[in-house]
Amino acid sequence: MFHLTHLPASGRVDIGLNYFCNQYKTIIFAKYYNKYSILLVTSNKNIFKITYPIFLTLVAQNIINVTDTAFLGRVSEVALGASAIAGVFYFAVYMIGFGFSQGAQILIGRRNGEKNYSQIGPIFNNSLLFNFLIACFIFIISYLYVPDLMRKLVSSEHVYKATIEYLDWRIYGFFFGFINVIFRAFFVGITDTKVLTTSAIITALVNIILDYVLIFGKFGCPELGIAGAAIASVIAEAVTLLYLIFHTFAFVDIKKYDLFTHIKPEIKTIYPILNLSIFIMFQYFISISTWFLFFIFIERMGERPLAVTNIGRSMYILLMIPAAALSTTAGTLVSNMIGAGSKQDILKTVNKIIRIALLLVTPLLIFTFIFPELFARIYTNDSSLMLASISVIRVVSVAVTFFAVSNVIINAVSGTGSTKIAFFIEIITLFFYISYVYYTAIINPQSVAIVWLSEFIYWIIIGGLGYLYLWKGDWRRKKF
Repeated sequence: MFHLTHLPASGRVDIGLNYFCNQYKTIIFAKYYNKYSILLVTSNKNIFKITYPIFLTLVAQNIINVTDTAFLGRVSEVALGASAIAGVFYFAVYMIGFGFSQGAQILIGRRNGEKNYSQIGPIFNNSLLFNFLIACFIFIISYLYVPDLMRKLVSSEHVYKATIEYLDWRIYGFFFGFINVIFRAFFVGITDTKVLTTSAIITALVNIILDYVLIFGKFGCPELGIAGAAIASVIAEAVTLLYLIFHTFAFVDIKKYDLFTHIKPEIKTIYPILNLSIFIMFQYFISISTWFLFFIFIERMGERPLAVTNIGRSMYILLMIPAAALSTTAGTLVSNMIGAGSKQDILKTVNKIIRIALLLVTPLLIFTFIFPELFARIYTNDSSLMLASISVIRVVSVAVTFFAVSNVIINAVSGTGSTKIAFFIEIITLFFYISYVYYTAIINPQSVAIVWLSEFIYWIIIGGLGYLYLWKGDWRRKKF
């Protein structure tokens, strides 16, 4: 039930897209030279143009995830398991800021579709300020209360100490991460996603280098273990923010979009963003918090199952990249298409993006399912841990096809502005999801692979309800 929409997001592979590019012609966005003009055309070629930079961004971002897991897998099983709990907790809280940015992104995309460019600046400016204030508040709360919370939730003393060691440093990332997602919302909203590729590469390179140096104590630096992974991530986010600021001032027409002017709270601007994003914020936070509970339940099964689950998580996120990128594209295209007055073509475009997503993930599914040992070796050199991970890797390789379909759908629902509906769909789905996880992990303990079958429950329900709303819902009458 891991949302890579939700994930600080990005892009995908181009396998087979040449075939599709000759098949359909309808609506999307084209960028001519340095001007961001929107042309309605739904060709797969244009979908690819928007998705490809996002795909590269997700690849770079997930190199971080794979590297962290692989390095910590060679430190200890405790470090590997603790990084899963701490990482998902951080991500759940981070989703509050990311959720707000999604509301901003929807509005920016709508104004961009309307060619009302001067109204984009106030949305961006107020979003920056609001998200920074949220980051300050969350940092203080986390600093004061997270240790006590983890003490109550984590049963293993070793895992608890490692989790706190990671979070003591990682929470500083809120300041940089919450601002980064607003820049991301701006660039995705105006369909200029190429900058995200460069920023993600910067994030990945800085993180990988510092991971190696700080986790293992290379080049005269102290050997910090799991704390080194947290510090590396925070520094990487800070460097990325500096790059995004530089790029915006150097290459974006600030006057056209009215950026960085009158940065002061404007309730009339913040309210519509918050009105759209509040349910996305709750949806993302509750969704990832439930995934956090998934890891807490697994931790009760022992340190080995927790380590196996973190390997499964890392593999799952890696396999999600193509569909996650297309999901982000679906959300922003739906918003732009509504702004440009093309509601009648939205369902057709969503179906097309789903077909492309399935085309891209199916080869990955087959290869991963047949050769799980190859991927397990990335994360550990412990043969018994490797063997224990194989069944989970196979489960997630199949689950990613369900993700590919359903994540496109739920992003499209949010793109229509129906964020309250998306939130209620999430709540209904999570009830069944968490019930299954609790039963198979706590009430009647099964193997880790059986617990992971919860992903099928999650994506089937959320995708089914989301598509029903796109088909029969009242989103066509919404105005904002």
